[in-house]
Amino acid sequence: MKKLEGALKKMGSVLVGFSGGVDSTFLAVFAKKILKDQAIAATILSDFLSNSEKNDAFRFAKRFKLRHIPFKVKIPRQCLKNTIKRCYYCKKTFFSRLKQIADQNGIAFVIDASNIDDLADFRPGRRALKELGIRSPLQEAGFTKNDIRAVSKKMGLDTWNKASFTCLATRIPYGQAITPEKIAMVEAAEQYLKGLGFDHLRVRHHGTVGRIEVKKEEIPDLLKKSGRVLKKLKEIGFRYIAVDLDGYRSGSLKEAIAWKRKK
Repeated sequence: MKKLEGALKKMGSVLVGFSGGVDSTFLAVFAKKILKDQAIAATILSDFLSNSEKNDAFRFAKRFKLRHIPFKVKIPRQCLKNTIKRCYYCKKTFFSRLKQIADQNGIAFVIDASNIDDLADFRPGRRALKELGIRSPLQEAGFTKNDIRAVSKKMGLDTWNKASFTCLATRIPYGQAITPEKIAMVEAAEQYLKGLGFDHLRVRHHGTVGRIEVKKEEIPDLLKKSGRVLKKLKEIGFRYIAVDLDGYRSGSLKEAIAWKRKK
């Protein structure tokens, strides 16, 4: 905590990319504690962010009395093509806009909430952050995801046990174009499953197939509710519904990249 506090004090003023998730909520609240009104939380309102996450961002910003700037950004065409560089193009566009907002408000640094665990993952967006000079103080201070959850709990942040969430574009396999219809199907399916009590989940869009990931221990419960799930997801637009026996894991679509590289 001391290292993070020292880094923020040295920066003097920061604009936090704020999604309302575990990491960015902790970082925004802690930055406000250290820097007062010299800490701004800015939320990117794009089609890739689900409505429930947008609502959470506004709710948490209000609850924790953050200086909050929401803004809309159009998804770049390069992102919609959905190549393995999608995340790079999105980050470059979104964080370029964050830098403009920071400049307009006299803020010295734009920071993101990446943690140490993210370094082990395939994340092309890191290159964009480096090119733009975006700081990642949680990584610099050595915070893991578990560290962030533990400190958030001590601080009384009810986000400490919130399920991890990534943008809706990650539900569509690389190489398949992203459309508003696909995004809407994924969001509707995940929202329905959350309503049934599944929190850690993904619904992957494979054309006519919707592939559901829930925790392995929750698969039996999902199968008990299969009748309702089949009916609803077919109404949403999926023709076939599959349950992934490997269970929920973030970034499972990246497994295809690793598999191709091994061939």
